[in-house]
Amino acid sequence: MDLNSIGGIALAFVAIVGGQILEGGHVGSLLQLAAFCIVAGGTIGAVLLQSPMKIFINGIKMSAWVFYPPEFSPQNLIKQIVNWSHISRKEGLLALESYVSTVKDPFTKKGLQLLADGSTPEKLREILEIDILALETHQRQSAKIWEAAGGYAPTIGILGAVLGLIHVMENLSDPSILGTGIAVAFVATIYGVGLANLIFLPIANKLKSIINEHVTMHELLVDGFVAIANGENPRFIENRLKGYFV
Repeated sequence: MDLNSIGGIALAFVAIVGGQILEGGHVGSLLQLAAFCIVAGGTIGAVLLQSPMKIFINGIKMSAWVFYPPEFSPQNLIKQIVNWSHISRKEGLLALESYVSTVKDPFTKKGLQLLADGSTPEKLREILEIDILALETHQRQSAKIWEAAGGYAPTIGILGAVLGLIHVMENLSDPSILGTGIAVAFVATIYGVGLANLIFLPIANKLKSIINEHVTMHELLVDGFVAIANGENPRFIENRLKGYFV
């Protein structure tokens, strides 16, 4: 679990609510169901309009990475690659085929199988880099739904405020509700700006960071597989791959 994400959200919430209380306001005045429905519903609708359903669903699933990011262990991966390098030098590339079934990651499994099949270094790199590009494109498109939500939410919030003010104008004959009505109207703006800058955009940027790390791990694998295919010295391979993560 990523404690930084939990701590960041908690700190932002406490700061905003605490500031409201210190100013003499009431927490209840920030809780407006109608304003939330306008902002949340409008934002989701806009994001759905611009995104294919598959991308939208995957983006929602990827949001779990903010709290439970994928575990990357470059040190263990490098050790594994070096071990495969030793085996290939002693027993030949075909000996690696027995290790394919022990690998769970589809990308690693594919690379190891290509290596065992005797693919040339050039062809090996070409095939695996296509996979990296496809995976990165799909993940970045999925992460962009949160970036898009961060762009739409403030505008939808303003729209909600305008709708609230229209409602206030329709009741000008009753001055007793004007103050409350105007306050409620601007809660929609708070929701729009708050959700965009405290939730949606931070999630988008966190996912981008994780995707970059994911891509780097795959590039490390490709470099290692190509080095094995070229018959390079295991120690040289290890020292070069360590440069990916300083």
